[in-house]
Amino acid sequence: MNYLEKYSQWVNDSYFDEKTREELKNLEGNEKEIEDRFFKDLEFGTGGLRGVLGAGTNRMNLYTVRKATQGLANYIMKQGGESKGVAIAYDSRRMSPEFAMDTALCLNANGIKAYVFESLRPTPELSFALRELGCIAGIVITASHNPAEYNGYKVYWEDGAQITYPKDVEIIGEVNAITDYKKVKTMDKNDAIKQSLYQVIGEEIDDKYIAELKKLVVNPISDKGRELKIVYTPLHGTGNLPVRRILRELGFDKVYVVPEQELPDSDFTTVGYPNPEEPKVFTLAIELAKKVDADIILATDPDADRLGVQVKNIDGEYELLTGNMSGALIAEYVFSQKNEQGKLSNKAALVKTIVTGNIGDQIAKNYNARLIEVLTGFKYIGEQIKLFEQTNSNDFIFGYEESYGCLVGTHARDKDAVVAVMTLCEAAAFYKEKGITLYEQMQKIFNKYGYFREDLVSVTLKGVEGMQKIKEIMNGYRTNPPMTAGDYKVLKVRDYKLDTITDLGTKKTTTTGLPTSDVLYFELNSDAWCAVRPSGTEPKIKFYFGVKGDTMKDAKIKLDHLVHDEVFQVK
Repeated sequence: MNYLEKYSQWVNDSYFDEKTREELKNLEGNEKEIEDRFFKDLEFGTGGLRGVLGAGTNRMNLYTVRKATQGLANYIMKQGGESKGVAIAYDSRRMSPEFAMDTALCLNANGIKAYVFESLRPTPELSFALRELGCIAGIVITASHNPAEYNGYKVYWEDGAQITYPKDVEIIGEVNAITDYKKVKTMDKNDAIKQSLYQVIGEEIDDKYIAELKKLVVNPISDKGRELKIVYTPLHGTGNLPVRRILRELGFDKVYVVPEQELPDSDFTTVGYPNPEEPKVFTLAIELAKKVDADIILATDPDADRLGVQVKNIDGEYELLTGNMSGALIAEYVFSQKNEQGKLSNKAALVKTIVTGNIGDQIAKNYNARLIEVLTGFKYIGEQIKLFEQTNSNDFIFGYEESYGCLVGTHARDKDAVVAVMTLCEAAAFYKEKGITLYEQMQKIFNKYGYFREDLVSVTLKGVEGMQKIKEIMNGYRTNPPMTAGDYKVLKVRDYKLDTITDLGTKKTTTTGLPTSDVLYFELNSDAWCAVRPSGTEPKIKFYFGVKGDTMKDAKIKLDHLVHDEVFQVK
């Protein structure tokens, strides 16, 4: 069926509820909007679903969520895993509780037990919970840091990590095989509870999760460290209770929560776009920080898997750290302290993504740790933890990505902003004892390893035309890669879609050694690099840049020239 035929079916078929049909009837005559909602099915990608809320096959709604769940249920039953059950969590977004309940009831109707959190919980706690409960899979209803009109559906497997190849492809196949929404199963909630298929979980998992985090403390907080003044905002999301609890139990008693952003708000009224990478989300936090003379400002995104950090610089102003910088602060602290205490094994490993800055390479080298690079997406870092355990080849110490996600320890298999807050505050307290601020420690790291600096430019291209434009841009770089970029010469081109690394000097080609992904990475001289990839969760194409300078000013100039090179401007 074409998009108009699909639209007509949804409007006229009584299977779809009256509210859904009424919403669609109001679009009559708006062919562009109808096309956008029905020109394709909302893709169940390698991590699950993510899209704009609304009626239609290309939207997040109860019908597309149920369809995805039925496909997952079919896969679980083929794997013989229905007796293990599925853990389900959700965040503060619009329709998150409803999607979580419908997901559970679809699983229940297929004979699969669902463990559903009683109220909103962070994504990393879902990763922890499913392993704690011995589940075959886990689902979290969240669109992470996307704007309020979005929601999403992320799938985890029994190892606690988001699904990876080949399971992702196999589950996608099961979801795509469902072409008739009426074949999706569901059942009454009361009946599901009576049959012990629907079980509510909560405080007992919270306690175990927090207990695991506390085991990761490297240095107990000193009396002087307890004087650390922390301003924190959960950005209306799931981090509020667990972040405050872990800081309180570690001994931090000067924690100031931004009152306007403390409670859940599905519209994210005070920020609009609840992304801790964006400086503007810190406006209210900075106001509070100035009032209390805070040492550090922290912000977690709605599902509490990303952490944004602002520190006070030498001028007394608050300065936003990049994900590469906060990751480097945590990595240096954990590796250095474990090393000093004799707790760093000869199998220690640091894992980062291919678009994460190169300072991590230097930290790993300094502590004789193995550095492992994986594709963009924290699920690939989680996958490495599983491989380490299966082969006893490495000890996972730290993993991070440039987009504000990191993980200390192996209690979860996804990025965890709660443990990131804990470890960063522990580090800040440790350095405060020594009379050093986090800003000063960051400068020490640059002095030690080099003045690395990175940037990310995202270009939004919505709709059918946007998808086509993104494909054209990628094909252009793939067939005609640049020979120079900024002040640099392109030495090698890594094409992760074609699994090739081409040396532009010798023309020799080798393999990347990583799974297929639509990413192009350009290796430049002088430790510089750039990469381009379509976003997997938003209608965007992303350009990543990294340089190393002789000083921070030098690095800034080099980075500016690279970012603004004509070859990376979308027209």
